[in-house]
Amino acid sequence: MRFLPTEFSAATAPTEIRALVAQLSGLSPDEPISVLPGGQEAAQVALAKIQPQLYRHDRNFLDGHVTRLSPYVRHGLVSPQQLMQQALQVAGVEAGERFIQQLAWRDYFHLYLAQFPQAAWQDVEPYKTGWLAADYAQDLPADIAAASTGVRLIDQLICELLQQGWLHNHARLYLAAYVVHWRRVRWQAGAQWFLQHLLDGDLASNNLSWQWVASTFSAKPYIFNLENVEKFSRGRLDCAHPSNAIFDDDYDALQAKLFPNL
Repeated sequence: MRFLPTEFSAATAPTEIRALVAQLSGLSPDEPISVLPGGQEAAQVALAKIQPQLYRHDRNFLDGHVTRLSPYVRHGLVSPQQLMQQALQVAGVEAGERFIQQLAWRDYFHLYLAQFPQAAWQDVEPYKTGWLAADYAQDLPADIAAASTGVRLIDQLICELLQQGWLHNHARLYLAAYVVHWRRVRWQAGAQWFLQHLLDGDLASNNLSWQWVASTFSAKPYIFNLENVEKFSRGRLDCAHPSNAIFDDDYDALQAKLFPNL
């Protein structure tokens, strides 16, 4: 996955961006190209547009007011300190609190991994799912990598990952939970897969978040149901498709199906 060149700022006309994507795709057909523009200019434009006061209300919705600045932070074009200062300037302490908390979580993951570097690829704690680590497959199934699982909302999210190199955090949680808990694949395989495609692929945030979903870095596994996806996707995903029925249950029933040994 690659950024568009730096000279194509966020203000560039969509038709010009599409033309450039088509040109670059012809030169390298096997490597996707995100429409997210690269470079310092684009990073500063995006930084100036953050709305922490709105983020705190709708950050969990797939169309919420998230900044999409993580690729620029990952590549050093924007620092977490700049983000915090901008959030305080735009929204103040109270309205910007939720946004700043997310920056603090990022710092925590980085500090934790600096102290315990083995946690990047080793389980911090045993799974709390009733399954042993040996019960999980070590390799990512081919149908997941190819967005051909047959589960409509999952395939939609995988296509977004492959085509854009970016996903909303809630979408990342959905995919991680599906990989680890519905397909019973070790989190390491999923974490490596994300790092191969995400423009903001950050070892600490990515891998420790996968461990959080898996329950090897949290008190319990993270799962979701169809009602949750319907609420937070607000029509962006085809939740009504019959193939999504595997998620259509209450949490107690899903827990019993996924973790029968507990």
